Amino acid sequence: MSFRRLTVPLAGITASLALVIPPATAQTAAQTAAAPGDQERPVTTQGHGGPAKTPVAEGYGGAVATVDLDASKAALSVLRQGGNAMDAAVAGAATLGVTEPYSAGLAGGGFIVYYDARRGKVVSIDGREKAPRAMTETAFQENGAAIPFNDAVTSGLSVGVPGSVAQWELALRRYGTISLKKALQPAIDVASGGFVVDKTFYDQTDQNAARFADFTSTAALYLPNGAPPPIGSVFRNPDLAATYRELGRRGGDWLYDGRLGQELVATVKAPPLKPGSTRVARPGLMDAADLKAYRALERAPAKTGYNGMDVYGMPPPSSGGSTVGEALNILEALPKVGRHEYLEASRLAFADRNAFVGDPAYVDVPLGGLLSDGFAKERACLIGDVAMPNPAAPGSPDGSYDGCQVEGTPLTGDPAAKPGEDGAEKPEGPETTHLVVTDRWGDVAAYNITIEQTGGSGIVVPGRGFLLNNELTDFTFGPAPGDPNLPAPGKRPRSSMAPTIVLKNGKPLLAVGSPGGATIITTVLQILVNRFELGMSLPDAVAAPRASQRNAAATQAEQAFIDRYGAELTAKGHTFVIAPGPPVGEIGAATGLEFLGRGKVQAVAEPARRGGGSALVLSSRP
Repeated sequence: MSFRRLTVPLAGITASLALVIPPATAQTAAQTAAAPGDQERPVTTQGHGGPAKTPVAEGYGGAVATVDLDASKAALSVLRQGGNAMDAAVAGAATLGVTEPYSAGLAGGGFIVYYDARRGKVVSIDGREKAPRAMTETAFQENGAAIPFNDAVTSGLSVGVPGSVAQWELALRRYGTISLKKALQPAIDVASGGFVVDKTFYDQTDQNAARFADFTSTAALYLPNGAPPPIGSVFRNPDLAATYRELGRRGGDWLYDGRLGQELVATVKAPPLKPGSTRVARPGLMDAADLKAYRALERAPAKTGYNGMDVYGMPPPSSGGSTVGEALNILEALPKVGRHEYLEASRLAFADRNAFVGDPAYVDVPLGGLLSDGFAKERACLIGDVAMPNPAAPGSPDGSYDGCQVEGTPLTGDPAAKPGEDGAEKPEGPETTHLVVTDRWGDVAAYNITIEQTGGSGIVVPGRGFLLNNELTDFTFGPAPGDPNLPAPGKRPRSSMAPTIVLKNGKPLLAVGSPGGATIITTVLQILVNRFELGMSLPDAVAAPRASQRNAAATQAEQAFIDRYGAELTAKGHTFVIAPGPPVGEIGAATGLEFLGRGKVQAVAEPARRGGGSALVLSSRP
C-alpha cells in the first residue's frame, strides 16, 4: 500500500496526560480533557484495593493496564513470579470477574489477540459465547415482531453458552506456562479478602438494583441489607472464591461436563425470581449438551497494512478487526486525514460491517475483500468535503474494483435491500472490559472479556457468586431476512470487540482495546488516528474526547468533542448527540501499551473514564 509520512515518532515518546479530574467527577472526563500538548499532571484515583492508581506507567520487564488496580496487580504478580503475558492476561481477567463482575466473569466470553515473541507471530483465540442448539432465527420474536430488548436482557433466553473458561484453558495450554489453578489464585485471594467498593462499582450496582432485587441469588450477593454496598466498604465474594478454587482443582470439565454446568443450566431454565416479583424472566434454551459441545477456537487474526505497519485484530465473528482495518485502509487511501475523514471512514466501514459480518461458520464473510486495498480505494472516493447523507449504502467487496462508482458523487442511501444498509443501530451491550499485558520476553496480549450488558442477565447462579451473561442479545432480533447476524443453533453472535496489536518491522509497537459495545470499534480507530495521524502521544490519544459515527444520522460524541470540534464539523454537515453511556456522555474505557525502544514500554489506561484505570510496570529500571 502507499503510505504517508507519520506525524509522530514511533519511539522515545515522553509520557504526558491530557487532564486532571478528581474521582468524583470521573463521568465528565471527556468534558474537561485538555488538548494534546497541554502541560497537566497525571491524575491518580483510588482503586478497589484502596491505594492510588495511576493511568500511565513506563518501565521494563513487563507491564499491564486494566480498568482496575487489583486486576493490574494480579497480572503483575504473575509476571513477577516468572509467568508470561498469557498467564498474566488470564489471571487479570479472572480477577476482573471479582472486582468488575458486571463486565466480566467466568460465565462470559471474549477475544484475545496475542503476539508470540518466540514464534514471531500474532494469533487470536475466540472464546465467544454460542447459541444453544434449540435457538432459531425467531427465538427473540413474538407474534412476528421482536420482543422488547430490555425484556430479553434480563432473562434466561439471552444467556449464551459461556466461553471464557474454555478460552482460558486453550490459551494457557498453547501459549501459557502455568496451570489454570495457579492463574486463578490471585482472583481467589481478592474474592476471599475483599476489595474496597469505589464509586464505579456502587453506581453500577445502583443502576441495576431494581432488576437485581428481583432475583434471590443476585439480591443476596450484590444488595446486602437491601441496598448496594456503600462506597469505601469492603466487598467479599466467598462463593466465587470457592467456585474458582474448585474450578482450578477440577478444570473446565466441571463447567462443561459436570456439576457446575448442571447448576448453570438449571438457573438458565428457571431463573430464581423472588416470590411475588412481577418481572417476566423468560426461561432459556440451553441444556447440558450445549455446554459439552462448546469449544474455544484459535483463529488467524484479521490483518491490514497501514502506514508501513501491520495492524492485527480479531476476525469474525467479531467485527472489530474487519471494521477497524477497513476504516484504516480507507483513511490511507485519502490525501489527507482529519476528524471529518475519520467520521466518514467509520460510517462506510460500519455500513459494510452490518451488511457482511457474522459467524463465519454460518455466513460467507468476505474478509479478504473488506480488507483489500482496491475496496478501500473504491470506498474512499465516496468521501468528499461534506458529510455523506445517511445512511451510507454498503459496498461490494467482490474483488472487482473500478475506483469511484460515480465520479465526484458519493453513493449513499441506496434503497436496494442489502442486509444492514438501513444504518439502524442494532442493540448491543455497552459494557465489557479490556486489558493489555506484555512480559520480559516481548509477548503481548490484548484481551476483551465480557458478560455483555452491565450486570449481564442480572441473574447470579445460586451459591456460585457469578452472573450469567446476556450475550445472545447481540444477535439481530429480526425479522430481518438475509441479515448475517440472525440467531441460529450453535451460532456465535457478532461482536464489536476489537483487541488490536500493531507491529512495526515485525515487532510490537502498540496494543490497544476498549469496552463500549459498538463504540469499541470507533474508540480503537480514533485512538489509532489520534496517535498516528494527529500526532498525539498514546496517553493523549486515549484521554482525548471521543466521537462515534456508526452509519447513523447523528454522531454520538462526548461533550468535550462537541465543544472543541463541533462547529467545524457541523459546517461540513455533521450532526451530534451526546453519547448515551453509561455513564451518559462517556465513550469507552481504553487500555493500551506502546513499545518505546530499548526494552522500555509505556502502559496506558484511562485517566478518568469509568473512574480511571491502572497502569503498572514490573521495573522502572532496565
